Amino acid sequence: MREADWEECVENNTAKIVTPDTSRAGSLSETAKERISLIKEINEKNCNFVFEDYYTSLLEILQAIAFKKGYNILNHLCLGYFLRDVLKREDLFVIFDDLRYKRNSLTYYGNKMDFETSKQAIRDCKRIIEELTSEFEKV
Repeated sequence: MREADWEECVENNTAKIVTPDTSRAGSLSETAKERISLIKEINEKNCNFVFEDYYTSLLEILQAIAFKKGYNILNHLCLGYFLRDVLKREDLFVIFDDLRYKRNSLTYYGNKMDFETSKQAIRDCKRIIEELTSEFEKV
């Protein structure tokens, strides 16, 4: 069954309540920063791979916030609901859900994005990462 909201994620154990883990959170945050620092350029040949790196970094920072708050979230869908329902960021959730869909199309179906779409998706990832990094520091 596919979860429809945060409560269902918790009920189905795809989001588990755990002891807050600031060490793991810090490690994930650092990994996200390092991954982004390795990206040197974006071109038509590598744009889909660069998008995947930014998306992965986005997941890592979201997971870092979740661990700091005492949650272990097991799928991307529930990470989105965490963003929307726990962090109260409907605005970022809408963008994240679109990015999740694009990443799934790329990863599971081999549907590559054109250069312009990739660049926009990367900009969206950067925006969310920036806002979540600020949130991470507050938690």
